Amino acid sequence: MLRAFAFFFAASFLSAQTNTALDQAIKAKIAGFAGKVSLYAKNLDTGETYSLDGDQPVRTASTIKLPIMIECFAEANAGQRKLNELMIVTAGEKVSGSGIVQDLSDGTQLQLQDMILLMITLSDNTATNLILNLIGGNAVNARMADLGLKNTRVMRKILGDGNRLKPTPSGITDEGAKPENKKWGIGRSSPQEMVTLLEKLYRGELISKQASAAMLEILKKQRDHNGIGRDLKDTVIANKSGALDALRSDVGIVYTDKGNIAIAITIDGMPTPDWTPDNPGELLIARLSELLLKGLATRAH
Repeated sequence: MLRAFAFFFAASFLSAQTNTALDQAIKAKIAGFAGKVSLYAKNLDTGETYSLDGDQPVRTASTIKLPIMIECFAEANAGQRKLNELMIVTAGEKVSGSGIVQDLSDGTQLQLQDMILLMITLSDNTATNLILNLIGGNAVNARMADLGLKNTRVMRKILGDGNRLKPTPSGITDEGAKPENKKWGIGRSSPQEMVTLLEKLYRGELISKQASAAMLEILKKQRDHNGIGRDLKDTVIANKSGALDALRSDVGIVYTDKGNIAIAITIDGMPTPDWTPDNPGELLIARLSELLLKGLATRAH
């Protein structure tokens, strides 16, 4: 028992040292940055975590598409719909911004599973709105509440810049209709809750092991790697990013030989819009993810 206690004490001491060093490195990296940084990360093998305002609510931008995908798979698992059911692209539902569905011919039919793939890998806004038409944002929110998540909520469909057919937001959920929630845009969450979702996927606890694995495979096909793991080579990453004029966010799992690390980072309040791959927020997310991987990926071999 004494040996076990000594081992536990030593492990706890080393963990505290590591966390302190990581905390210092993180805060040094963000010092002077023009924007609010919120993040949470967890080594899914050792359980070690790091948080910087990780439990505080943040605007999601397109990372809210992760909960939307989860609801689609949940309804398919319950027999409410089929992943291969056809969805029709119509002019009235096309919105600008990311994705390619807006450029497809009116009347084009795609399966739900293809729309999900486009929503995640290309962050397709039109595909997202068509999916929300099908399942409803309130269903997503109810699912998140059932999972015990208090912050993660869809507020409305995506408007899209320059969309003359729909100049005002639509598909507003019960949460989105509350005046105090207008500031969140299309969605709200927290870095910690996003990591909770990622961990549940990783452990096969969302919907089913098969469904969890299928969703992770979609996340692994993500095309945007300007943030988490930006400079990593030959590394598997399953992630979903988000962007607004003043915001960059990224949530994902980085698979390493020293532990698989779930990371969620949001940077908001940046003063100058920059839609290049070298947006300062993207670069900071990349550097912060490197620090988190170095600080938390400590599994012994």
